[in-house]
Amino acid sequence: MADGAPAGPDLDGVTGAVPPAPAAGRLLDAQAPLFTADAPHIYTRAQWKARAPKRPAKVLDRAPDHIIVHHTDTGNSTNYSLGHAFSLSRYIQNFHMDKRGWDDTGQQLTISRGGVVMEGRNRSLASIRSGDLVVGAQALHNNEHTLGIENEGNYMRAAPPGRLWASLLEVCVWLCREYDLDPGEAIVGHRDYNDTSCPGDALYSRLPALRRAVADRLEGSAVASKPRGRPKHKPKGKPKAPPKPGGGHDYGNPTQYYQGDGDWPGLLNLNW
Repeated sequence: MADGAPAGPDLDGVTGAVPPAPAAGRLLDAQAPLFTADAPHIYTRAQWKARAPKRPAKVLDRAPDHIIVHHTDTGNSTNYSLGHAFSLSRYIQNFHMDKRGWDDTGQQLTISRGGVVMEGRNRSLASIRSGDLVVGAQALHNNEHTLGIENEGNYMRAAPPGRLWASLLEVCVWLCREYDLDPGEAIVGHRDYNDTSCPGDALYSRLPALRRAVADRLEGSAVASKPRGRPKHKPKGKPKAPPKPGGGHDYGNPTQYYQGDGDWPGLLNLNW
């Protein structure tokens, strides 16, 4: 594991590695992640018991041009369990809908510190698999041509644990393949678009390594990318501003407190 990350409890095999495809005609168990042979483990909204959105998300008939890496700016939990991961997704959704007033959770994908990958905004998985873009709330003024990955934890100083890093790599490989993106150009941090320190100095400094690792995986993969023949959206002026000191998703608003569920302390700094 990278960076001396603690091993943590077993996650029923959910470590970001590509699993074998299920046998033909086999029904996936209610707690089994939804995946294909060339995709990472991804748990659906139904599996983490998401609330119904206020309205269906808007889907655009085009690919994103950038994959935006975030951190949640929450505590660096050592609870790597599946239950904790599901609680994280519910916690973020409750905050976004009840405190921010949004239609649904903002990001398209969420990764826990245990490496559990979960669908975020409604219609995200179906849109990715069809090469389309579901409009989220991952980058102010830039939501209609980007896709966001929320990574649990605060990475201003601490490096992400090995399980999270492995899953982030798998997810980025999958997204670049599905959308026919060049990882050297496509993978960026939240601070590349908005005035924020997100995804933290430590994680942001590792994005060049992430881009190289994704490119190496794509180059050595037997699974071809899926060119869509669509015009790519031009990047809109990144970086916009130097990062702010301190926390992550903060546009000048104070840190928000919200009563979550599970083992969450009620602190979330997701002020997008």
